[in-house]
Amino acid sequence: MDSQDMQVIGLCRFSWPAIGGFQVEHDSIEERSAYLYSPERMEERFRTFEALTLPPLKAQTDQNFQFLVVIGDDLPPYYRERLVGLLDGLPQAVIQERPPGPHRPVMQEAINSLRDGRTEPCLQFRMDDDDAVGIHYVERLRDAAQDLRPLLRKNRHVAIDFNQGWIVRPTANGLDAKPTIEPLWTAGLAVSAKKSVKNTVMNFGHSRLARFMPVVSFTGEDMFIRGHNAHNDSRQKSNVRPVRLDPLDAKGEAHLRKVFNIDANRVRELYSAT
Repeated sequence: MDSQDMQVIGLCRFSWPAIGGFQVEHDSIEERSAYLYSPERMEERFRTFEALTLPPLKAQTDQNFQFLVVIGDDLPPYYRERLVGLLDGLPQAVIQERPPGPHRPVMQEAINSLRDGRTEPCLQFRMDDDDAVGIHYVERLRDAAQDLRPLLRKNRHVAIDFNQGWIVRPTANGLDAKPTIEPLWTAGLAVSAKKSVKNTVMNFGHSRLARFMPVVSFTGEDMFIRGHNAHNDSRQKSNVRPVRLDPLDAKGEAHLRKVFNIDANRVRELYSAT
């Protein structure tokens, strides 16, 4: 069998009000939902989702994957309708409504609900709604899994880490960005799970994966974008180091268009809109 026999599932939590799973905590689910669904934050989420996340998924060179988008069952209807509209051009997308619950168990259940019982390992990746993967991501993930078949056969889980990419901030002027190489950042990271294994990519803290499974890293090709904006959960703490991002020139914009299908002109349109 070749790697096309492996099921590939990507997961994105689109402002799902989890119990746990956030670096910024709230005293109640009601407070968390109010924070997540505030108009300013949701507008930013939709813009980054449309500008960064969706274009490379729609342009994947290997279209044989599923993209699971988990939302809260209390997401206001007009936001749900807007999300459905954005996902209309991505036939791999599956929206699941989930009530608030413990972060890891609920995400485990959501991912496993899509598994179709194949004997081959399931390849799973995760991203936030302002992250992106390269247009070759699914293809390269399958290639890596094929090369690692003996390792996948011997282990319940194996982490496949594409550790080269970009930090990007979309603005009305285009894209501020810098290249980076970082181990075990979520957007470029995948985990294989054998048929009998129920734990998923979401059952492990990404930075601690090497404690639980073999990790194989691949460098040399830009494979992820980590979105950078004021509403990043990881940027809400006071001790977060600032990241210097510089405006991309025409050559840089052309590179991101080629590798990620991200159009800087469309970004300018989205972020110039009132």
